[in-house]
Amino acid sequence: MTDVSALIVRWQGGDEYAAEALYSYHRDRTFRLAYGLLGNRSDAEEVAQDALAYALTNIDRYDSERGSFGTWLHVIAVSRCRDRQRRQRLSLSSLTAWLREEDDVADPTPNQERRVIRAETRGEVWEAIQGLSPRLREAVVLRYWAGHTYQEMAKIMNCPVPTAQSRVRLAYQRLRAALAPDNLAALGDVEERTVR
Repeated sequence: MTDVSALIVRWQGGDEYAAEALYSYHRDRTFRLAYGLLGNRSDAEEVAQDALAYALTNIDRYDSERGSFGTWLHVIAVSRCRDRQRRQRLSLSSLTAWLREEDDVADPTPNQERRVIRAETRGEVWEAIQGLSPRLREAVVLRYWAGHTYQEMAKIMNCPVPTAQSRVRLAYQRLRAALAPDNLAALGDVEERTVR
């Protein structure tokens, strides 16, 4: 397990290997968060790289009293995603392809029919998520795909904890109305797959 606090102290002392280790440790989660919010691989790569570069360049601004480094980094990444969406006026495109990328997940039953059903279910879930407002979509992605607590979400979305909770609850209610019960359970499956 990586000791992020020790890496931060070493990087603040000028150890470039510590900065590389911090970058490597947070790269994939930051990319998945950005991809979940933007729906475009190249935009997500750019935002993730920009957020990581900013965080590492401005490591002296990080305050461990206000939250974890990962939460601070995700605040930066969400802000960059919002900026990109405003600038380009992009709506979230389908994330079905992201959910179908199962290279790193072993299917316990390598049955082709089961894989097709799972892919269709994920596609339906993403179509329903795309129908949510940007704030509700952001809450669902932060909670289920980035695996943040409500306290962390509140910091990232710059809102009170009850607001973060209500956004997730409202998004879940809207998804429940749009999806079959088995498909709604796919949110938990995706959470297990992406939060490890």
